[in-house]
Amino acid sequence: MVTHNSPLPPGLADTPDPFAGYKTDGFFDEMMGPDQRMRPHYQRYAERFAGVGKEAFDAKRRSVDLAFLRQGITFNVYGDAQGAERVFPFDLVPRIIPAQEWEKLEAGLIQRITALNLFLHDIYHEQHILRDGTIPPHYVLSAKHFRREFVNFKVPKDIYIHICGTDIIRDDKGQYMVLEDNARCPSGVSYVLENRRALKRTFPEIYESYGVRPVDHYPDELLKMLRHVAPAGVADPTVVLLTPGSANSAYFEHTYLARQMGIDIVEGRDLVVRDQHLYMRTTKGLRPVHVVYRRIDDDFLDPTVFRRDSALGVPGLVNAYRAGTVSLANSIGTGVADDKVMYYFVPRIIKYYLGQEPLIPNVETYLASEESDKQYMIENLDKLVVKAANEAGGYGMLMGPHATQAERDDFRKRILADPRNYVGQPMISLSRHPTHFDGEGFAGRHIDLRPFILYGEKPVVIPGGLTRVALRKGSMVVNSSQGGGSKETWVLYGNE
Repeated sequence: MVTHNSPLPPGLADTPDPFAGYKTDGFFDEMMGPDQRMRPHYQRYAERFAGVGKEAFDAKRRSVDLAFLRQGITFNVYGDAQGAERVFPFDLVPRIIPAQEWEKLEAGLIQRITALNLFLHDIYHEQHILRDGTIPPHYVLSAKHFRREFVNFKVPKDIYIHICGTDIIRDDKGQYMVLEDNARCPSGVSYVLENRRALKRTFPEIYESYGVRPVDHYPDELLKMLRHVAPAGVADPTVVLLTPGSANSAYFEHTYLARQMGIDIVEGRDLVVRDQHLYMRTTKGLRPVHVVYRRIDDDFLDPTVFRRDSALGVPGLVNAYRAGTVSLANSIGTGVADDKVMYYFVPRIIKYYLGQEPLIPNVETYLASEESDKQYMIENLDKLVVKAANEAGGYGMLMGPHATQAERDDFRKRILADPRNYVGQPMISLSRHPTHFDGEGFAGRHIDLRPFILYGEKPVVIPGGLTRVALRKGSMVVNSSQGGGSKETWVLYGNE
């Protein structure tokens, strides 16, 4: 029976409550308040969902899993012994964000990408922020992804980060915080779009009962942005998506986005440079290419400039880029902005270029290359999360409170050997959300949020984003490569 204090209509008073017995366990919960009362923006959902029934819900869940498998909505895990594609686990209970909360997040995300683009332009040109000591120069100049070759190079429209996926968490008080910026080749937006389609199809009545802001315009906005940064004088640019190939963990997304935008997906071998112009090989001969949405890291883009052993890129591509005959999104050299050491300085960057305080705060961060911070880190590894500066996907990370002594000792050695490469942060108790498990019903699991921001003629934030779920009990690691899953994210027009 419905036992929590959400105001259900009289007709549902005797409906079995799927969330009966659900406990917040002292964490900040997105659906339930600390008094075990349903939060206002979830009440209508609970009313409608209570009428679904366990058998119907289980059938719908199996149907969605099967549809994802048939459609190839999968990802690859590097180094997986089984070498198999996996369906990205999808939980059918959406995360719901009221309009007032989203407006603050949207403003904070636009502020952040604007400041980061100004920062990148500055460090590749006048370097004011380094010359006046606001950021010690060695942090930027020693960054793995700082490309000295592109100092004083003018990128198209002065935009460096065209597509950004910024990871946001909520702490135990419900405060939103930025965990990291992904400014190179952020992935996950295909799951946002497919999750939405799946949930609309599976629970149309519940979806239609809410005023949910749409996300299906993302491919159109992405293509509009890519065309915006085409070389000057090109009226009808040819845009392609450059993929490393089918072995890449995000290959489903590459093919999906290319298909949604109506553009060609290409590998390095499909492209050739002639006289500083880029061409695509076709059955009718060479066709000029003007914009490349590249899903390949800098190192592999052009073997004549970066890694000589790369078979993924295009010889001569950088020369064509320098000549201004082709545009790249994201630009070469953006990786310095999502270096985890540079994250520490983003509040200063926002203040320096915009004269504003950050609208979304950072997580407190320690730099191992600062002597006092390093000492604190090595003495408190049992309390901290330690991250390598340029790793992603949950790799190169120590979850200190959950690690063994041997693991902490190993990281202590790493930090002492290469302090520039490590940062430390306190363990944040990520917010939780009801998540369904066979045989258990609904249990709380930790989540984060990756909204996607496009920066073209103006910044565009797609309402919502990818809510990732740490499916293992007690885990704070939400990455798909580490066993995480996803949820739909509903941003409401109102606050319900």
